[in-house]
Amino acid sequence: MESKNIILRETVFDDCRYFAEWECRPEVTEFFTMDEGRNYEDIVTEFVKYNMDPTRKQFTITLKPGEKPIGRVYLSRINRAEDSLDITRIYIADPENRHKGYGEEVLRMILQYAFIDLHMERVTIDHFEKNKVAATLYESIGFKNEGLMRNAGKKDGKYVNLQLKSMLRAEYYDKIHK
Repeated sequence: MESKNIILRETVFDDCRYFAEWECRPEVTEFFTMDEGRNYEDIVTEFVKYNMDPTRKQFTITLKPGEKPIGRVYLSRINRAEDSLDITRIYIADPENRHKGYGEEVLRMILQYAFIDLHMERVTIDHFEKNKVAATLYESIGFKNEGLMRNAGKKDGKYVNLQLKSMLRAEYYDKIHK
């Protein structure tokens, strides 16, 4: 998938080295249910496991030109019977690439992929209660608030609440045709 600034491609094994570097940084993991101390072996094990699961899909975010990896998208709960999926993880790793609209660009690409290519009816995404940047972005794109999922995640042995948002196919089409 390609947009003005981004190429979003399926993750390959070599991308695990980037993920391992990024996912040990507090500025990346702060608002994700990723425990501190993740290492390369953990990332590789996760990559292999997820790659074998048809209900999951992994993408690497690359910046044009040159296709330098700058982030990651991970979809889960891809359910063909119910036409739904969850955007489980989406991030731009380096602070110098944030606040430039790349995250929004990627999210719009993923929504197009979900609703147009995969013909999903419903896409969900969640975020930590305190992650106001994510909340603002998701709502500006058209996600609707569904409510607080209490103790829905676990980070470093502690339960965390997650705010659930969703978008339906009709809402997506209404948003893109305005």
